[in-house]
Amino acid sequence: MHISGIYAALGTLLVLVLTFRVIRRRFSSRTGIGDGGDRELARCIRVHANAVEYLPLALILLFLVEWNQTQPLLVHGFGITLIVGRILHAIGLSRSAGSSPARLIGMLLTLLTMLGMALLLLWQSII
Repeated sequence: MHISGIYAALGTLLVLVLTFRVIRRRFSSRTGIGDGGDRELARCIRVHANAVEYLPLALILLFLVEWNQTQPLLVHGFGITLIVGRILHAIGLSRSAGSSPARLIGMLLTLLTMLGMALLLLWQSII
């Protein structure tokens, strides 16, 4: 699957960037496991974990949507929206543990994309 592979690669790059942020903060705070009470490290860990929680299922849905021979433009639309949503969420949560426009928009884009793909797959299965 060529299209979903693009977004799987982009999602992986995002997770790697977030991983390196955690590693860098662990070194600077000298924390081997957990967050050691470091609020910034805790936030870095949470941002990374959130991406790891949502991206796998969303990418499986994207792969299945493409596999069902959905119009390539629609597959790209889902993929772009997913990646933009994940990036916005990571930016918003990285800046503040509280609510922020980027975090809210990022989460909405992610959830709506996943919902759209799930409903499309159900619809395609019925037809």
